[in-house]
Amino acid sequence: MTQEFEYAKRGFYYEDGTVLTKTSDALIPRQILFGNPDRAQVQLSPDGTTLAWLAPRAKVLNIWVSPREELQVARPITDDTGRGIRFFIWAQSSNRILFIQDANGDENWRLFSVEVESSTIRDLTPFANTTAEVVAISHKFPDEIIVGLNNRDPHWHDIYRLNIVSGELTLLLQHDRFAGILMDSDYRIRNAVQVDPGGVTNIYSLIDTEWKLWDSIPSEDQKTTWPISYDQENRYLYMKESRGRNTSALVIVDPETMSIRTLAEDSVVDAWNFLYDPTGTKIQAVSFIHTRKRWQILDPSISSDLDYLRMVEDGDFDVQSRSHDDRFWVVVYVLDDGPIHYYLYDRKQRVARFLFSNRAALEGLSLAKMHPVVIRSRDGLDLVSYYSLPPGSDSNGDGIPDAPLPMILIPHGGPWTRDYWGFNSQHQWFANRGYAVLSVNFRCSVGFGKVFVNAGNHEWGGKVLEDQIDAVNWAIEQGIAEASKVAIFGGSFGGYSALAGLTFTPEFFACGVDIVGPSNLITLLETTPPYWKPVLEDMTARIGDHRTKEGRALLEKHSPLTYADRICRPLLIGQGANDPRVKKSESDQIVQAMRSKGIPVAYVLFPDEGHGFAKPENRISFYALAEAFLGECLKGLVEPIGEDFSGSSLEVLSGQEILPMLAKSSR
Repeated sequence: MTQEFEYAKRGFYYEDGTVLTKTSDALIPRQILFGNPDRAQVQLSPDGTTLAWLAPRAKVLNIWVSPREELQVARPITDDTGRGIRFFIWAQSSNRILFIQDANGDENWRLFSVEVESSTIRDLTPFANTTAEVVAISHKFPDEIIVGLNNRDPHWHDIYRLNIVSGELTLLLQHDRFAGILMDSDYRIRNAVQVDPGGVTNIYSLIDTEWKLWDSIPSEDQKTTWPISYDQENRYLYMKESRGRNTSALVIVDPETMSIRTLAEDSVVDAWNFLYDPTGTKIQAVSFIHTRKRWQILDPSISSDLDYLRMVEDGDFDVQSRSHDDRFWVVVYVLDDGPIHYYLYDRKQRVARFLFSNRAALEGLSLAKMHPVVIRSRDGLDLVSYYSLPPGSDSNGDGIPDAPLPMILIPHGGPWTRDYWGFNSQHQWFANRGYAVLSVNFRCSVGFGKVFVNAGNHEWGGKVLEDQIDAVNWAIEQGIAEASKVAIFGGSFGGYSALAGLTFTPEFFACGVDIVGPSNLITLLETTPPYWKPVLEDMTARIGDHRTKEGRALLEKHSPLTYADRICRPLLIGQGANDPRVKKSESDQIVQAMRSKGIPVAYVLFPDEGHGFAKPENRISFYALAEAFLGECLKGLVEPIGEDFSGSSLEVLSGQEILPMLAKSSR
């Protein structure tokens, strides 16, 4: 049997049928990296009998189900033909699945249920211009959930009890003040959170029918301290807590006496994710993530289980779902140089059975390793970062390529998120095309304590960007990056970083790619979605206040639009027409400013997208453009565009003079 036949049998081929052989210089098709996954979000029904996941149906992500032990008879139970389903969860009754959808990226999320046996779908929140939020799900009420709806007032989510069988809604709380509501497992409203001017977070308790101030969280602790959930007796409150310390610990609080007991802590990073028991009320383990994930066990009853699961595969793992009787778990393993692997773990037999990977076509390909590194910023902060190198470029395996490479910096979005170790499609894409790739957790990133996240306050256009530059300079000094061939590529806040990189340091980067990035921080804050009003005070405390003279001056200073005339490197912008967070006007403004100065810019729009590109056809078409653009700027490898524009809604609004160059470079 030839190697080519074996790869073809296993699905390793291009869209035109050409077999992809396993060689270090083979281009991995964008379709494999950025098309729909084979399967994703695998979840076990609460009764343990049925598995569900997202998978393509006629090239669109839909919900599929199968008996736990009979994957071969899997069947779809939804038939979406648009942008696909992006999130779902089992109802506690195990006979229905809940999912949300919006219209072309407008983020007016509607909640649906689908009956597993009949595939009957019901719109549970049939209201126009309304964003539905799932507030609470309890094992005690299998046919009811708690939802928030802003159909009365777009700024505030009133709280309802929803019967997912009949669709009946019962109003529990109407309000015009709270950013969040905390319920217990009996569906009693216990607490509410309100953000005051200056970013102070007040937590209220509902006593009879009156709200009473229970606790106040200073602005400096707002990103690292908040209530999580009530325990199994609905008596004690789990919280993340950083007051009096730097990092966020998991604590448990007696609401009556305010006594606090610390359950898990780390001196370097915050408590991150929690592993709950099947009822969702008892936290049994806590993860901490510095460069890699570490689990701290709180409940000895699962110690042997986690010990066993650590030995099943390399990589970092999570327990994704559990049956109510706690016999079966779905466990997911994340690697840096391979697809995500899903297992079904039988606790009684102490056996983890491999189910499938999320992208089988990646198996056996020459993929890049992800190297964790801690880079010191110019003012002494530790920047946890990750870089990847093209396979074969580091002959002695010391993490440094044999010669400096063109490099792409990918700042993350948010900015109050973080980058992780693990498989990253963009890292693999660029490394496969011959680039070094770098992601850096700059100040503002969460998970590294309050001092670190607060160091980014009022520094969007200042020290946050300096951290990114410091990380690139580290890569240049180490011999990883070629100084004259560094690009910046990002979405959302990463898109802002790309625009800022080309305006604040106009000759540092060779080129930039901005996806839905804000260019004007004043208009960004003036046009936030109405349902962001409850958290606007925290945003303005951290970015700058557009309602004050001093704040507007700071925001103007940190806006790339202010310095658009400085841009002297090639720029590609991608925007979703329906983006409710970073409006199309953010891209329009900087494109108009550049063109008024005679500065060329490529600008493409997707009429059926919002904050990012959900449809694979749109995502792949933009990445095909971006790859050709970067190949022209940095001289990296470029896969022919081929059919990658097929089915896309892409519209070219600016840069027609650049596109012939792109088409030429892609041949």
